[in-house]
Amino acid sequence: MPADPRQLLRAMFDAAVGAAHPSVCLPQHLEKIAPPKGRTIVIGAGKAAASMAAAVEASWKGGLLEGLVVTRYEHGAQTSQIEVIEASHPVPDAAGREAAKRILEKVQGLSEDDLVLALISGGGSALMALPAEGVTLEEKQAVNKALLKSGANISEMNCVRKHLSAIKGGRLARAAAPARVVALMISDVPNDDLSVIASGPTVPDRTTRHDALAVIAKYGISAPEAVIRHLSSDACETPKPGDRIFERVENILIATPQGSLDAAAAVAREAGFTPCILGDLEGESRDVALVHAGIAKQIALHGQPFEPPVAIISGGETTVTVRGDGKGGRDAEFLLGFTLALEGFGDISAIACDTDGIDGVETNAGAVMTADSFARAQAKGVDLKALFANNDAFTAFEALGDLVVTGPTRTNVNDFRAILVPRRARADEPRATAPVDKNDGLGGQVLRWLGLGK
Repeated sequence: MPADPRQLLRAMFDAAVGAAHPSVCLPQHLEKIAPPKGRTIVIGAGKAAASMAAAVEASWKGGLLEGLVVTRYEHGAQTSQIEVIEASHPVPDAAGREAAKRILEKVQGLSEDDLVLALISGGGSALMALPAEGVTLEEKQAVNKALLKSGANISEMNCVRKHLSAIKGGRLARAAAPARVVALMISDVPNDDLSVIASGPTVPDRTTRHDALAVIAKYGISAPEAVIRHLSSDACETPKPGDRIFERVENILIATPQGSLDAAAAVAREAGFTPCILGDLEGESRDVALVHAGIAKQIALHGQPFEPPVAIISGGETTVTVRGDGKGGRDAEFLLGFTLALEGFGDISAIACDTDGIDGVETNAGAVMTADSFARAQAKGVDLKALFANNDAFTAFEALGDLVVTGPTRTNVNDFRAILVPRRARADEPRATAPVDKNDGLGGQVLRWLGLGK
């Protein structure tokens, strides 16, 4: 194991982010797009929108460009032809509403000779916030805030957002017709569901208003009367698969969470660790932490499913059902839960960060923990369990000096987690050889659940 596991963990995270940066992944796709006879309109939304716009300007060989994109505050980039607007995330604001309104205006009245380049990335759903007729921005903000605290997953949240929007859920494609639309998309969602990325402004929507109402009911969201009235009307329904408006629309994935996990795995492999990629995961952050802790222990104790040294790697988007009033996003919440699940067990270290550089609404990308994190917290008098109960993971890792601060990365393929389980200290250290009993604890249970245990 390297003398400093922090360096390896950070190198893995940096590789994951780098693989998804627009300057790396966008040009090869852009060169395959035929320039139009008419105008080229560039629009976009998401945490990577500005850097995607800059990459388009640097690589496009099809003549003049015009348009605008909206990104999160402090996620802008230098452009000369494409206007960049910054707005609020994860709760939309007036700047996002005005940007969405102007984007919609930009694509209207086009002809078949025109091309719309749509630059879509995670975060675009909140940033490109144009409420449907009859719903105010304040009412949409209230629903959005409640969903963020409820524990709803990204697919559920975006189902509601689509049906409260005048631009998402395929409506941008409808406004752009009959122009040709090519959407370049950076995925931040499990299974790379195009209709969920930024709430699918150029993608047919399989969900219905009834699904949106079901999400509100499931999580006990106290939605404003105007929202319920809107969702109760067929007029709010989104364009569906088979609609002719999508005949001239092409949606292209240019970066995915899996590509970033593979990049991190290559770094781990070069350092002598066997990568164990678990893929894109959803669920409560603290529950996902228990699963990872169980797998790490099983590897350390029994060499299953791989003999250490092993690097456990996963992505996806977990959720946090907020019950306390502390600070911290889903990645710090995961890592604190992981730290508590281990309680100093073994020489294990880990990192959990959001690839956009912002964990929730804090200033950090996430945090790192090492084998001595639990002991250091005890020595400092930091009550990790109390902080965890208060959803205050930021404070916990700030006290330990273990926050990871990168600033905005200007891309987004969502969560990144890596856990290093080192080689055994002695070659002759005893190891379990008996079959894993069905009652052998969380480690064995988790491995069987994943189809990896014996």
